[in-house]
Amino acid sequence: FALAMTTDGVGSKVLIANAIQKWDTVGIDCIGMNVNDLYAIGAEPIAFVDYLAVEKVDPERAAQIAIGLRRGAELSNMTIVGGETASLPEIIHGFDLAGTAIGVVDKDKVVTGERVQVGDTLVGVPGDGLHSNGYTLARRIIAESKYTYFDPMPGGKNTIGEELLTPTRIYHEIVELVKKCDVHGLAHITGSGLLKLRRITPLGFEITDPLEPQPIFRLLQELGNVDDAEMYRTFNMGMGFVVVVPESEAKETCRIMGPGSKVIGSIVKEGIKAGSLSF
Repeated sequence: FALAMTTDGVGSKVLIANAIQKWDTVGIDCIGMNVNDLYAIGAEPIAFVDYLAVEKVDPERAAQIAIGLRRGAELSNMTIVGGETASLPEIIHGFDLAGTAIGVVDKDKVVTGERVQVGDTLVGVPGDGLHSNGYTLARRIIAESKYTYFDPMPGGKNTIGEELLTPTRIYHEIVELVKKCDVHGLAHITGSGLLKLRRITPLGFEITDPLEPQPIFRLLQELGNVDDAEMYRTFNMGMGFVVVVPESEAKETCRIMGPGSKVIGSIVKEGIKAGSLSF
């Protein structure tokens, strides 16, 4: 076995948490952003340390963040082995949350994308809202609109702020998937949206049947008058993970990854689709 390690944070999503004084989900985001990157090479998370930098110590906020961290660790079957809280009033305004995750992976089964080939199938796996990327644009759109974070989602039960704080999905199903299926490539769809697929292989991706984005994406697109291409370059658009497998493995992959997972396209090579994304 080999060790795998990744470091990531929640980003400007914490500004929305501060704005509506709701911090119990950002810990899940912090762990999710880290372990999902481990899953993207087929590694299984085993340990995590967090780093909380604050302008001033707030026991209630810290307690809520800890609730989320614990829940994230439970969802990923991982232990939090340590952490640090730093009070930095001359540097930090509000707070910042980040962490480091360590995982293990069989050296012979690391998913690098090298085995991706023309004809492979793309399986899209649903996400839970924006996860932890695209919040600079999302916050600007809401700030320039007639809405606030406290207004109800059109047609929904949550407020817009609550919807934007939906925690990042943790794709723990990947651990079972890499044991049971012949996985050629894995992509955690984060910053840059679907362009993240290009990190797997120089071959092309033809997406013919993308997953349906959740209502929050349509609201942001409508309010900000953002075109489709920019939306798919910025947000995950309802699809937080993509799995590349041989066509014969697609059905089992969808079963393991759970409800809503489906075939969205395939790997291509020739013509204008080569080395690019095509919708």
